[in-house]
Amino acid sequence: MIEFDTRPNRDAEVALVGRSNVGKSTLMRELTGHSFDTGGKPGVTRSPNHYDWAPEDFVITDLPGFGFMSGVDEELREEIKTEIVHYLEEYADNVLVAILVVDGKSVIDIIDRHSGPDEIPYDVEMFHFLRDLDVPTVVAVNKMDKVDDEDERLDALCDRLGLYPPWKQWQDTIAPISAKRGQLEPLHEAVRNHLHEQERDDLFKFF
Repeated sequence: MIEFDTRPNRDAEVALVGRSNVGKSTLMRELTGHSFDTGGKPGVTRSPNHYDWAPEDFVITDLPGFGFMSGVDEELREEIKTEIVHYLEEYADNVLVAILVVDGKSVIDIIDRHSGPDEIPYDVEMFHFLRDLDVPTVVAVNKMDKVDDEDERLDALCDRLGLYPPWKQWQDTIAPISAKRGQLEPLHEAVRNHLHEQERDDLFKFF
């Protein structure tokens, strides 16, 4: 059962999106200091996880993973993706920053495998969808501790997202991290820059 109507009544939001098994839940745990029930299998999170703070008008949301999920049929996958799109459309004005989480080790292969005349890879589609909604978007390139050729990999990702390499000129958009190791500094910096532009320095303490 997919439940998408559990959002707390908070005005400001930071939303995590990304395909299954890229480390979104680990990142959410690092950001909030709280564990969420993620289940052992990728894609088990089928409803958004929201985490809000009592005194602040602010919520961090981890949206369910999209794309391939072991043991989940295509119809349900499409339904989840549709719900994610609707959620983001509905709350676009509230989302101060969207964090699109990708797996640094496999993202280029996945994008290339799904690029064709009739197919846009989910990650690329989601990136442009968020930008079309005017939601400031940071791509958190996770699991970078497993990547040897960081600059090359990040330049290739920029290229596929339609950003002109080198990636270092996009540090508000591309943030190489390792959530499992708690190495989130580039993400914190990028998110803070977007919050600052929207005059929400009061939320820096969460990042």
